[in-house]
Amino acid sequence: MGTEKYTAAVLTVSDKASIGEREDTGGPLLAQLLTDAGFDVRVAEIVPDEKLQIKDKLREYADVYDIALIATTGGTGFSPRDVTPEATTEVCERLAPGIPEAMRRESFKITNRAVLTREAAGIRGRSLIINLPGSPKAIKENLEVVLPSLEHGLDVLRGVPTDCGSGV
Repeated sequence: MGTEKYTAAVLTVSDKASIGEREDTGGPLLAQLLTDAGFDVRVAEIVPDEKLQIKDKLREYADVYDIALIATTGGTGFSPRDVTPEATTEVCERLAPGIPEAMRRESFKITNRAVLTREAAGIRGRSLIINLPGSPKAIKENLEVVLPSLEHGLDVLRGVPTDCGSGV
């Protein structure tokens, strides 16, 4: 990343991890990958698969803490309890469909089950929210797809001068 170090938050969405029945391996990996990429990870928390709790955390990170990048892991599959994309789209003011589209496109090269993912991405205020899968392997693969574009996107979102006059 450039000279400005953007803040990040990691939210793991998992019923079992939230009550200690399963170790959260995805959240710590995601936090480390973001730190390695130059982000200042300010918070990493776990919530159950409850839409209201997910929405409350996303709003808190964006509205109270002004976190630049909010990355979630988990809750993006077909299970009836998987509601992370719905919570995300409900708190976002604008969607960023190119992010999950790119992740699914690249994931499909690895597994045909990529068509079953439901990640979403969008903007709330000055924050970019991105859903990632729960599997550590898939977190790494998906994040690698979008990471090279995030700094420019955050620069534009946060009003940092860029070398591109169109803002894209």
